[in-house]
Amino acid sequence: MFEHNGAKITWLGHDGFKIESDGETLVIDPFKLKHNVPADFVLISHEHFDHLNAEDLKKVVKSKQTTVVSIAAARDEVNKSSPKEFKVVKPGDRIKLGSFDIRAVPAYNINKFAEPGKPFHPKQDGKVGYLITTKSGVSIYHTGDSDLIPEMDNLRPEIALLPVSGTYVMTADEAVEAANRIKPKIAIPMHYGTIVGSEADARKFKNAVKGVDVQILTVE
Repeated sequence: MFEHNGAKITWLGHDGFKIESDGETLVIDPFKLKHNVPADFVLISHEHFDHLNAEDLKKVVKSKQTTVVSIAAARDEVNKSSPKEFKVVKPGDRIKLGSFDIRAVPAYNINKFAEPGKPFHPKQDGKVGYLITTKSGVSIYHTGDSDLIPEMDNLRPEIALLPVSGTYVMTADEAVEAANRIKPKIAIPMHYGTIVGSEADARKFKNAVKGVDVQILTVE
């Protein structure tokens, strides 16, 4: 767990995180959770199984008490967990969840392909990452499954949660370039240790990036 100005950030593995602030808990993209992580709010970046599946979602959704936010393609799987509410977002949308301000931002591939001409995460699908701002003003950017894309240039979060494994998302080297462009104070590597990538990718990123406090977290 890492704490910054009252915001507690816990890595749940892969792209999953728990953010606690002002007495509220927000969870992002839970996958292969070791235990229940009850949340007031859940953000899902897209519908792929390693970001959205009913088994993990039921470990974070407090039935009829938790609001889940995602893109429209996630609706059927989200509803299996019986949340209080499901809010649909698309890139550019802004919503308020308790004390959290949420902005959905684009997440897509530009050089990672399932086959020629078919990226794993096409831009036209409208998959998202999230820019989260706490009541005290801490801004946290979760890229979702994304390459280094032009839309990142306009973001200036204090904390950036950056994928480093390659294959489906940015490589460690591309994450370094992303950090250089986004200019966060703090970066936390993610998207490794389950499907693709290892802590070696996180270490490579940490050793290469300059002027950024890199926190490599342990799964909790």
